[in-house]
Amino acid sequence: MDAYLLDWANVLLRWLHVITAIAWVGSSFYFVWLDNHLIRPKSPDLLEKGVDGALWAVHGGGFYNPQKYMLAPKKIHTELHWFYWESYSTWLSGFALFTVLYLWNAGSFLVDKSLFDWSPLAAGASALGFLAAFWLVYDAICRVLGPRERGEQLVGVAITAAIVLASYLACQLFAGRAAFLLVGAMIATAMSANVFFWIIPGQKKVVAAMMAGQSADPIHGQRGKQRSVHNTYFTLPVLIAMLSNHYGWLYQGRYNWIVLVLLMLAGALIRHFFVARHKAHVKGVSPPWGCAIGGSAILVGLVVAMAPKPQPAQQAQAPATFAQVRAVIEQRCTACHNAQLQQKNVALHEDALIARQALAIYQQVAVLRLMPLNNATQITEAERALIKRWYEAGAKP
Repeated sequence: MDAYLLDWANVLLRWLHVITAIAWVGSSFYFVWLDNHLIRPKSPDLLEKGVDGALWAVHGGGFYNPQKYMLAPKKIHTELHWFYWESYSTWLSGFALFTVLYLWNAGSFLVDKSLFDWSPLAAGASALGFLAAFWLVYDAICRVLGPRERGEQLVGVAITAAIVLASYLACQLFAGRAAFLLVGAMIATAMSANVFFWIIPGQKKVVAAMMAGQSADPIHGQRGKQRSVHNTYFTLPVLIAMLSNHYGWLYQGRYNWIVLVLLMLAGALIRHFFVARHKAHVKGVSPPWGCAIGGSAILVGLVVAMAPKPQPAQQAQAPATFAQVRAVIEQRCTACHNAQLQQKNVALHEDALIARQALAIYQQVAVLRLMPLNNATQITEAERALIKRWYEAGAKP
């Protein structure tokens, strides 16, 4: 029953996390698009009010006229909406999901003893350390390098180096699936921390100054804009790191950390193309097609580099027998899927149960290669091939 309830918690938290992430990413993308499409008005009444940019849009049968004020308007006549719960809810639901799935089962999901043999407690504590350490390093980079000449270029290089180093360390210490997700989670933590520590507090100081009839310090807007721009570039790298745990062949290779870095780099380049394209559209210049082509080329390169190597021609092998498959499953699978312990509500300790789960066994072991988890029971390639031949020959009991 405990495993059953844990599975329900996993499903519901994952659902909540996806919903809140859609809301956060959607609003982030919209405001970046909006900011890059605003045009400085020529109307004297708008300029007198302090409007620095505006546009007209139509959606859902209605017309909208968003306007942006530099620093702050003189007065807010209606309710002020704050965009921060989308961020907080995404991080909280994601951390809860990470706790239920990875920290609660650290021995199964975080630890790969063939990489680094440590206790589940130590692995869990180190995973939490990754989240905190990256935020501290990232925030220090922005504080120290940001104000310098060519500061944003220096910040970009330093953040990229920090992410590459973190990706390498994570893939040396944790199971591949967990390492990819952990890198995504640490970047997402920095994104939400940007909102919590910099963007919202700065906006509140601007509003407080406005309500008191004082001039707002422009530094708050500058800092908020910096962190907001970083967040939009982080988005696609985070999403691919999170989605990767569904594709075992991405994180199981020897150089999995390079695969992760290149996937995130491709996402950042493609995101930069779309951000710059919005600006180019308003200014009437050509967008940076080189970034879009570069990001796409990285993805094509990964497809080619990771393609299965051609195997030498082999003599036709006889279909695997059920007895052979059962022997593999008893040795490699039933430690977690038996009458007493039924991980994911799957039991494989009887012939009828193996036959009933034939498709799932084939998919998880031979196609997706996700099971055994982290290959904890050291299943061999020959045994995976055996299960593949058995299923493709009809999975006969």
